[in-house]
Amino acid sequence: MEKINGGVTAPSGFLAAGVNVGIKNTEKDDMAMVYSTVPARAAGVFTTNLVKAAPVKWDQKLVRESPFLQAVIINSGIANAATGEEGMRCCIETARAAGEALGIPETAVAVASTGVIGKQLPMEKLTAGAKALKETLGTGREKAREAAVAIMTTDTKPKETALTVTIGGKKVTIGGMCKGSGMIHPNMCTMLCFITTDAAVSGEMLQKALSLNVQETFNMISVDGDTSTNDTVLVFANGLAGNPEIMAEGEDYALFCEALLSVMRELARMIAGDGEGCTCLFTGRVIGAADKAQAKTIARSVICSSLTKAAIFGHDANVGRILCAMGYSGADFDPDVVDITLESSAGSLRVVENGVPTDYDEEKATEILSREEVIAVMDLKAGNEEAEAWGCDLTYDYVRINGDYRS
Repeated sequence: MEKINGGVTAPSGFLAAGVNVGIKNTEKDDMAMVYSTVPARAAGVFTTNLVKAAPVKWDQKLVRESPFLQAVIINSGIANAATGEEGMRCCIETARAAGEALGIPETAVAVASTGVIGKQLPMEKLTAGAKALKETLGTGREKAREAAVAIMTTDTKPKETALTVTIGGKKVTIGGMCKGSGMIHPNMCTMLCFITTDAAVSGEMLQKALSLNVQETFNMISVDGDTSTNDTVLVFANGLAGNPEIMAEGEDYALFCEALLSVMRELARMIAGDGEGCTCLFTGRVIGAADKAQAKTIARSVICSSLTKAAIFGHDANVGRILCAMGYSGADFDPDVVDITLESSAGSLRVVENGVPTDYDEEKATEILSREEVIAVMDLKAGNEEAEAWGCDLTYDYVRINGDYRS
């Protein structure tokens, strides 16, 4: 695999754009479109929240029933959640407007929204936006960035990545963009993610790869413990790379799955590292676990702990909080053999050995905890399995951002 400078327009046949239609009443772009020049296979994973936004319901139906997808149109500023029948009509009208502009069926257009829950969308702006997006679609790097910026809400930076991999003797490209900063929690979070690839892969195998990889990526991040109404991950595969179509498990499927995992992992880490108000990415890494479930459960518990997150913000090596979060995770382990090491670009420091805090250097611990990524490595000494989860520190700004979010 080779990482490249790109986003959703990196694979062959994909175009993107972003425009401002005034949904947010700012000068920032607030609508985006990604379009494949040919019909694409599609797969999706969606929020587990019982309260599902209208676009989630629309996209779930398309992924189940539509023979192909060719575009997704996204708005930021209003989530189109808790909007009843009118919200669903807005989805259908938005898809229809985009389909008419692009010359494709409305059932080939996915719809996504992010923003304030409970407000109705201004349909006249979305309809105009669909036409404007069609006129500005392009394949260049800047077009991918436009789209990535347009889907942001409280995000502080656009989130994109791309890579190439050789499958069946052909160069396959996978690109992606996502948004997410708050209302982020395992089991899908308030995030939108759109991944494009020119790989030839069946819908069944595409869905299998996505569903498998989401368990190791987007379901291993948390910012604040809130699971959103709008979470959507869509993958479009248009087959233009010309590789032999991946129809079953085997070497080609394994290569594709690994490359897709790499893209999703990087995007997931970007979301965690841009948590609302945060100053650092906080990684919980469990090693020496008896099984994968044990490792994942403990890693998630630690990065979700509000007290641990606050300690990371204060650059305070209060290791009792990590041990505590491990203990209430629900996973069974022997606390009397656990080692904990703090790591960052400033170095590495063992702070717990065999379940007891060491006589560590507080100044060195503070230095380690002052970097842009902090890692807590927890060795259970029970086996060979491991897992990572990603979160961020908890800061004053998180409350400020969410205290006046609607204003």
